[in-house]
Amino acid sequence: HQSHEEHAASPLLEEMVKLNSAFNEIVSGVALGDAERVHKALEPLHGTLEKTHEGIKSGSVDIPKNKHNVKEFVRLDMKFHKDLEKLAHAAHQNDHKVMLKLTKRLLDGCVNCHQKFRK
Repeated sequence: HQSHEEHAASPLLEEMVKLNSAFNEIVSGVALGDAERVHKALEPLHGTLEKTHEGIKSGSVDIPKNKHNVKEFVRLDMKFHKDLEKLAHAAHQNDHKVMLKLTKRLLDGCVNCHQKFRK
């Protein structure tokens, strides 16, 4: 496990820590039909995409595997964050069916990205 200081040094690691925490709440919220819980879980993720992409540009973000394919990483991350926005909208609309569909898609995205870019 990395220390808090090490997470703060990399916007990507900071984002992953926030996503991990958020998804614990999102999955519980979706399972319980609690749209407000889902919506609140998403709040800490605001701004993480921009910080990560700025870190990629500045070199402070290190992609552990397949570094040569950073454009694919950015594309997947953009798609992932668009789905997070859709999930926030579905939660705001209290649309449980859409929340479930998007949560499944997002979790598949996590696994896919980790398989491609994490050691």
